[in-house]
Amino acid sequence: MPNAKVLESKKAVVENLTGKIKEASSIVFVDYKGITVAQDNELRKQFRDAEVEYSVVKNTLTRFATQNAGYDFDEVLNGTTAMACTTGDPIAPARIICEFAKKNKNTLTIKGGVVEGSVLTAEQLNGFGELPSKNALVASVLGTFLAPISSLAFVLDQVRIQKEGGAPAAEAEA
Repeated sequence: MPNAKVLESKKAVVENLTGKIKEASSIVFVDYKGITVAQDNELRKQFRDAEVEYSVVKNTLTRFATQNAGYDFDEVLNGTTAMACTTGDPIAPARIICEFAKKNKNTLTIKGGVVEGSVLTAEQLNGFGELPSKNALVASVLGTFLAPISSLAFVLDQVRIQKEGGAPAAEAEA
C-alpha cells in the first residue's frame, strides 16, 4: 500500500485533471506511440500556438479524473496516452492532431474525446480534424456576407459615373 504522502500527491493530480476536464471545451486522447522527440517538440509548439494544453497522462489517474467529471473512457485509456485539451476553439486539438498525423506518416492516433460535453469516437474526432479553424470559418461567412454588398457598391458607382456623363469603366477599357 502506498504511503500517505504518495497517495495525497496522486489525489491532487486527479483533482487537477478533473478540473481541467470539466472546464475544457474539448479534450482529445491520443496514442503517441512511435513519435520522435523532434516531432513531439514540433507538435507541442503547434498546440501552444493554438492555446491547447498537451500532456502525457497516466491512464489510471486520468480514468479516475474522467469518472469524477462524469465520463467513461475505460476502453480509451490504455497503452500510451496523451491528452490535448482546450478551453478555446473546440476543434483545434483534433485538427492539429489530424494535420500532424498526415504530415508525419500517421505517428499519432486519436483514441476518443469530448467536444462541448459530448463524448465522441475517434472517427468523429477525425472528421472534426478535416474542418477549417474557427477563424477560417468566420472569415468565409463574412466574405459571403460582403460579396453582395461589394457588388451593390460597384453597380451604384457605375450608375454615378453614367449620370455624371462619364463612360462606365467597362466601356472606357474597351
